[in-house]
Amino acid sequence: MGLVFNIQRFSVHDGSGIRTVVFLKGCPLDCLWCHNPEGKSLEPQLMFNPEQCIGCGECAVCPAGAHTVADGVHTFAREKCVRCGKCAAACPTGALKMAGQEMSAGEVMEQVLRDRPFYERSGGGMTLSGGDPCFQHAFSAELLRLAHENRIDTAMETSGFMSPEVLARLAADTDTFLWDFKLYDPELHKKYTGVPLEPILANLAALNEMGKAVILRCPLIPGVNAVPEHVLAAAALSHTYPCIREIHFLPYHRLGIPKEKRLGIAGRYDTEEKPDTASLLALCGEHAACPVQLK
Repeated sequence: MGLVFNIQRFSVHDGSGIRTVVFLKGCPLDCLWCHNPEGKSLEPQLMFNPEQCIGCGECAVCPAGAHTVADGVHTFAREKCVRCGKCAAACPTGALKMAGQEMSAGEVMEQVLRDRPFYERSGGGMTLSGGDPCFQHAFSAELLRLAHENRIDTAMETSGFMSPEVLARLAADTDTFLWDFKLYDPELHKKYTGVPLEPILANLAALNEMGKAVILRCPLIPGVNAVPEHVLAAAALSHTYPCIREIHFLPYHRLGIPKEKRLGIAGRYDTEEKPDTASLLALCGEHAACPVQLK
């Protein structure tokens, strides 16, 4: 069993071809700019969007009394919430939603297999994302095994921060790793993500030894890493590790901000500033040993 917060079909940005992306809860990193904050915790979470609330009072089924509606105004006492999900099930507008549903590997694969014809025609398959699939590594390994058992291509988006034993287990049935490269400097990496950079680079070297295909995914965060040093470090990695087939740059967007509000989390990073993607992309492309794309 595992905790899943979304299954996205017909994705074309998370590996080759048309893919089904399975988003798993739990992440070992704590990036300030996270665009999937509902994927960080390894527990179900209730998301509340007041803009969708019509004040109907159906959420009063809450056994802990976390919801009250007076004169059409909905008040949510999050500290009382026991995350049972009864209010979300009763909400007619989707103002209340649970982020995180317990599913078996078989149940997930049943959904993944629905689009097998699209995978076969496009060269697509299943991608695990999150959060970070390494956080639920036993569940992830079983999903990857079942996918290969059904002759479906597999990819996994990960921070790379895991033990060598977990990496070996997940690599057994992963065709392509979408490997996040957050920051080029060890001190800055620790400051902005909460974990050291060194184990991630050591695991990247291990994947290179295994001969696994890697796509390096590099966020561009204004004021943090949208600088020449970051893109040149990514280019240098492509020369060191031939397993890196492509480098993808992902400009910062604000889609995580409303999610944080719905989770009752105070936003820690927000900016309207746009990174200079054209010059950074050209700089990396000039020095990289593989194709470079903007995603």
